[in-house]
Amino acid sequence: MNVTTRDFKPHGKHLIAGEWVSGTATFRSEPAHGDAHDFSVGTPALVNAAVEAAEEAFWTFGYTDAETRAKFLETIADEIDARGDAITAIGTQETGLPAGRLQGERGRTVGQLRLFASHIRAGKYLDQRHDDALPDRQPAPRPDIKLMQRPIGPVAVFGASNFPLAFSTAGGDTASALAAGCPVVVKGHSAHPGTGEIVAEAIKAAVETCNLPKGVFSLVQGGKRDVGTALVQHPLIKAVGFTGSLGGGRALYDLCAQRPEPIPFFGELGSVNPMFLLPEAMNARGADIAAGWAGSLTMGAGQFCTNPGIAIVLEHQAEGFAQATKDGLAKVDSQVMLTDGIASAYRDGVARIGKGSGVREVLTSISDQRTATPQLFIVKGADWIGNHALTEEVFGPLGLIVTVADEAEMIAVAKSFEGQLTATLHLEDGDTELARCLMPVLERKAGRMLANGFPTGVEVCDAMVHGGPYPASTNFGATSVGTMAIRRFLRPVSYQNMPDGLLPADWR
Repeated sequence: MNVTTRDFKPHGKHLIAGEWVSGTATFRSEPAHGDAHDFSVGTPALVNAAVEAAEEAFWTFGYTDAETRAKFLETIADEIDARGDAITAIGTQETGLPAGRLQGERGRTVGQLRLFASHIRAGKYLDQRHDDALPDRQPAPRPDIKLMQRPIGPVAVFGASNFPLAFSTAGGDTASALAAGCPVVVKGHSAHPGTGEIVAEAIKAAVETCNLPKGVFSLVQGGKRDVGTALVQHPLIKAVGFTGSLGGGRALYDLCAQRPEPIPFFGELGSVNPMFLLPEAMNARGADIAAGWAGSLTMGAGQFCTNPGIAIVLEHQAEGFAQATKDGLAKVDSQVMLTDGIASAYRDGVARIGKGSGVREVLTSISDQRTATPQLFIVKGADWIGNHALTEEVFGPLGLIVTVADEAEMIAVAKSFEGQLTATLHLEDGDTELARCLMPVLERKAGRMLANGFPTGVEVCDAMVHGGPYPASTNFGATSVGTMAIRRFLRPVSYQNMPDGLLPADWR
């Protein structure tokens, strides 16, 4: 695995069942810096070949034991690490993200692969249950019944633009599906095709090292809408993992529901992640909260799905908070965004917020080409509630302060939110009663609730939930981060009076 060269040059092919395959057409990458490269365009025919190979692989891979799959996940992690320098080099070129960010994201990516390996070795994810036979029970005997979770079949994964490693080719969706025993077909994101290619090389090497069926993993590089449609509507695909925009995700979700056999679509679609700044916390440390928010809001050019875009604060505390936040944001230089398209959408979002009724500018500056600069606006609660456009996510470093007259209006604003990935309370002991009133409201709105922090860090662990009510995600009972993510690609099966020799290899 001596693959640490920085001189990786993409060949631009698709990985279909262990073979690198060229297409008939190409697209040109649009790197933030460095050389552009040509990549083959995906087609429905390539999708079909990949999915059919995945289905064939499932008859072997889906019935392997946990140890086999755990070693496979660990080998993928090792192969990715062996290509670390090359991944960082191509990743920074394509996305404009700094090397430190890519290195940290690679650590998260290999870490979650190894975490899932440990998780399936422990076996708790199987949710095994056993009711012993009661042959003498009256008026009828009870049979012996065992239950466990079983893999569902081939899974489609869509790479994310904002996380070229942790939510893309070998990211959390792929890791959890493979851990469950499900082959994966990835539709690579055209924002970072070279990064996807080198990570696919690592997975291919792991498949070969572990002597697994070649169809366990395939990568189809970016294509037109027909490629995504062909993937989610292929009759052999049994679930879809997606991280991206609300519009794109909803379109794919609808396609999954319209199939002759509808399948689950696990879409993480982003949110505005509101923060509620309670009065005693503002009195005690309002300036510190403002500084922390400025840092969180601009981290990674604001291109996180957990970016805290809205702060709700009492009117009499708002002006000082706005000024302190402005001071913090003014220190942040323009930052390169992931793609030209994302930068253009950010500028459109800034314009949309700025034109909202009752919205006042606090800090505005010009963003051009592929860069973003921080923007800050303020609006009264009544105007915010009355304008749905103000509640929609702007992907980038834009903050909106919503002012409320009193605690009752703060609760009304909380109730008006749609589903969110996160909701945050900044509070002191004297805010407990107000916080107790907000808790039941926010618990219904968000998948993760925070106290006195900022949501941009998503820990990969057993207790994490990265999901929430729609439109934050399309399935409020699931998470795309943490070990519970594996449950998306499993289903319960009962075995009645089944001889031990016929039970799955993972039955303990």
